[in-house]
Amino acid sequence: MSVTVGVVDGGFERVPRASLHAAAQFVAGDDGAVRREVPCGRALPHGECVAALVLGAAPSVRLIDARIATTTRPPTPRLVAEAIDWCVAEGARIVNLSLGLAEDRSVLREACARTVGQGVVLVAAAPARGAPVYPASYPGVFAVSGDARCRPGQWSVLDAPAGAAWGTCPDAPGGARGGASLATARFTGIVAKFVVNYPEVGLAGLADHLATFATWRGRENRRIAEIDS
Repeated sequence: MSVTVGVVDGGFERVPRASLHAAAQFVAGDDGAVRREVPCGRALPHGECVAALVLGAAPSVRLIDARIATTTRPPTPRLVAEAIDWCVAEGARIVNLSLGLAEDRSVLREACARTVGQGVVLVAAAPARGAPVYPASYPGVFAVSGDARCRPGQWSVLDAPAGAAWGTCPDAPGGARGGASLATARFTGIVAKFVVNYPEVGLAGLADHLATFATWRGRENRRIAEIDS
């Protein structure tokens, strides 16, 4: 079965044509309204890494390229919210959010609530410690940080009272040091691989599977890389 994964990030181009389901970029106008446009300009290296890690774990999935950041324009809650809604409309079963915003905004909170309410899996980056970030802190979102104990394909239940509930390998493609945002992409790949094999699984069943088969439990003792997005 084909599973579609939305990647809300800085774009990607280095994927096989058969792996791309749809692509758009989201731009905020002077009036605050968000426009959806055909992607133009170079994709960011961060988005390329995220897409490569998702496909590396689940090569049969199809990706949605939802661009919300450039070298001169950081993501905003409204841009992220619009991109999430569009990914869901395009049939995404999972949406990867390798980012963390410092402020809670109703437009983003409501988009996440709608998405989770439809049974779509949201995977978002969270810091190992410190202040909460969004959308990782919203109910129903799988909040992920880096866990240096994990090898690629492994994951952990961090049992943290706040922040990330899940952890996995934070390394970039090729083994270079990464952080929470790349751990999020690896976790999305792990989730996507499971959903490909068990397409009828719901959010509760997915969480039960991840908790049951985690390689590690509890927070690691060594310092985990801080969020890098």
